[in-house]
Amino acid sequence: MNHQSLSAFIWSVADLLRGDYKQSDYGKVILPFTVLRRLDCVLAPTKAAVLAEFEKRQGEGMNPEPFLLRAAGQPFFNTSPMDMAKLMGDPDNIAANLYAYIQAFSADVRDIFERFEFTTQVDRLAKAGLLYQVTEKFAGIDLSPAAVDNFHMGLAFEELIRKFSELSNETAGEHFTPREVIKLMVSLLFVEDDDALAKPGVVRTIYDPTAGTGGMLSVAEERLTEMNPAARLTMFGQELNPESYAICKADMLIKGQDVANIIFGNTLSDDGHPTRQFDYMLSNPPFGVEWKKVEKVVRAEHEKQGFNGRFGPGLPRVSDGSLLFLMHLLSKMRPAVDGGSRFGIVLNGSPLFTGGAGSGESEIRRYLLESDLVEAIVALPTDMFYNTGIATYVWIVSNRKPAHRRGKLQLIDASSFWQKMRKSLGSKRREMSEDDIATVTRLFGGFQAAQLATVLDAEGKEIERTVVVDGEAPPVAPEDGKVKLVPLSLILDNAAFGYRTITVERPLLDNQGQPVVGLKGKKKGQPQPDSARRDTENVPLAEDVETYFEREVKPHAPDAWIDHDKTKVGYEIPFNRHFYVFEPPRDLAEIDADLLAVTDRIKAMIEEMAA
Repeated sequence: MNHQSLSAFIWSVADLLRGDYKQSDYGKVILPFTVLRRLDCVLAPTKAAVLAEFEKRQGEGMNPEPFLLRAAGQPFFNTSPMDMAKLMGDPDNIAANLYAYIQAFSADVRDIFERFEFTTQVDRLAKAGLLYQVTEKFAGIDLSPAAVDNFHMGLAFEELIRKFSELSNETAGEHFTPREVIKLMVSLLFVEDDDALAKPGVVRTIYDPTAGTGGMLSVAEERLTEMNPAARLTMFGQELNPESYAICKADMLIKGQDVANIIFGNTLSDDGHPTRQFDYMLSNPPFGVEWKKVEKVVRAEHEKQGFNGRFGPGLPRVSDGSLLFLMHLLSKMRPAVDGGSRFGIVLNGSPLFTGGAGSGESEIRRYLLESDLVEAIVALPTDMFYNTGIATYVWIVSNRKPAHRRGKLQLIDASSFWQKMRKSLGSKRREMSEDDIATVTRLFGGFQAAQLATVLDAEGKEIERTVVVDGEAPPVAPEDGKVKLVPLSLILDNAAFGYRTITVERPLLDNQGQPVVGLKGKKKGQPQPDSARRDTENVPLAEDVETYFEREVKPHAPDAWIDHDKTKVGYEIPFNRHFYVFEPPRDLAEIDADLLAVTDRIKAMIEEMAA
């Protein structure tokens, strides 16, 4: 069965549901029934052997599970004499027989259907008089591995997940990351490891702590399969939303992955893979979501375990837990001596700069940069996600940086790399093309500084855009036109993002305007600081504090001094500031000429009306 015929079949089922179900609810029926039929077909060849083994082991009073798994030749089994074809033979009892059939699956499969709330949908279909027709439709399609192999079945199921997520615009962003964003992240993860991943029989692990419907894991597998069909990617994940978890687990089952690697629960409060470490990791955690519900558990881990736990560097403010997920991923990295790890995470702009020196966010950034863990940060276009139009950034983090990257951080501004979608999906109005993804990946993989050259004609209309790598000549401007150059990829020292916040004190003055001095202790004879006149200054790490103070402060406040006990080190990544290009305003004479031309036109129009 090819992809088109499977898609046509699925929409024929959707036609049955039309009227009784909203479009956004089609997936609640079609996805679990697709999984059920696939499993039904997969188990068909060993059905008789499993039933015989079940009967035999029951009589012996032994736990039959390991024997049934061996007889089935799969990581799951079903002990019911029914299958979907036999269900059709008893229309009057279709609901009861379907329940019994589902309950006869092994525990992992039952868990999938429970999270789907499949019994609720069976009841709803039965009341609408549609249960027999829908079951009959699925019983009539061949989804056996002989007809559709695991890879193509996985692709088809992914397509269904995407379609139904897009139909449900209001919730799509909660558990579905746009496919082109995932492709970009996976390309950035793998680009430096192309040679290693091309070796025959290579096995790698990948993990997503906010797995959603499993899209990131699936795209990573597709990409690796394209690079090396003999490679094996073992997938791990955790997900909090029950329906998303069910879809992800079902997708993994269909692909032949071990579904025990997909854990249900809150990653921050209950780590489902506490002892594991991974080669690669991907995550798109919720943007700007507070973590008050798990605050007690997270704070306890931070305070009691420190760097032996997941949150050693610090804790962000309770209103945004994005950086908690980043630290969780840090804790899952293999030690560099064992090959190290690389991960990609999508964050909003807040983790780049929120929090002054000494704050939780700043301390987390400090740990990342002083440990030389961040390889690159890529700014994505706005309006890329289903539930938000805000600016987003992909962080690429690794503890196995190649030698030429050490001590450096690459910033890539891909915010202009987009094309308009033919149809908006919620807040998503833009998408990145394959060429855009390839350009960003090439800049990252080549560790290249570059500019974006926009060629404008005499009327200021854009006629060409091209990437100019350092050392290349920019394009030549057309007659009366110009070439506009803006930074695209920058390579900066990690220390460039650090600063010291110094406290500048001024003396407390008495009624005669004279400094008040201390009368006892260490401050005896010294001017007392006036808290109302206190100020702070941020001094770049690369600059000497005293030199800065003499140049920037002393000329304006000769009586000021630095309280060194209050000095704090901070880090921020002011992304937009590094890419800002000042454009001088037009010449005043040119503006006056334009205004004069407009007023002359208005005068002429008034005179015509008066005539």
